[in-house]
Amino acid sequence: MANESRPCPCDIGDRFDYGGRGQEVQVGHIKAYVCKPSASTDKAVIVIHDIFGWQLPNTRYIADMLATNGYIAICPDFFVGQEAWKPSNDWASFNDWVKTRDAGKTDKEVDVVLKYLKDQCGAKEIGVIGFCWGGAAVQHLMLKNPHLKTGVSLYGVISHFEDKHSLLHPTFFIFGEKDNIIPLEQVTLLEQKLKQNCKVDYEVKIYPGQTHGFVHRKREDINPQDKPYIEEGRKDMINWLNKYL
Repeated sequence: MANESRPCPCDIGDRFDYGGRGQEVQVGHIKAYVCKPSASTDKAVIVIHDIFGWQLPNTRYIADMLATNGYIAICPDFFVGQEAWKPSNDWASFNDWVKTRDAGKTDKEVDVVLKYLKDQCGAKEIGVIGFCWGGAAVQHLMLKNPHLKTGVSLYGVISHFEDKHSLLHPTFFIFGEKDNIIPLEQVTLLEQKLKQNCKVDYEVKIYPGQTHGFVHRKREDINPQDKPYIEEGRKDMINWLNKYL
């Protein structure tokens, strides 16, 4: 399990032994991992990685799961060649590190990926999901990008956009009850602000007993009591995408 005193215990899952079914491609100025379903489709999902970057096996596992469920899934390198965080890095330097990787400045990359999905993959309806850092990026995109249909933010860092709640598209927020970097008070406040300001469909769901990173946690850490919530989180994510794409 992660050391819960760390500022961002996303390293749950860093050693997931998974090779991936898709392929790496060059998309404009960035690299991306793409996995396509067996049947042709015009529906796609952009997967936004956490601090461990676009090559984390756990994130690719989720991208492949989306493809198995009928979506073109693409996980671009939103750090644009900058190094992803490593579990061996000094956590004392984390705040300085993350300042150079702003979840609110993903627009240029998203535009390039949208063009690729439309021109090269025939995608017409496109959604987005993201984990932790990527979950914050999802909230940012749901506030401003008119070309995305829906989003799922998984334990997205609320404090990045705590004063912005006028979502353009239906958005599903997934949180763990025991997430020590996203306190439940922040989640409650998010719900209140959405209720006051949001004119589109949204849902905020808290999963009992779950810590940060639970939906894409590595297999060894799936405790018997956690497994139903991990599976429920993944199923809820797919159901939301199915509803709005």
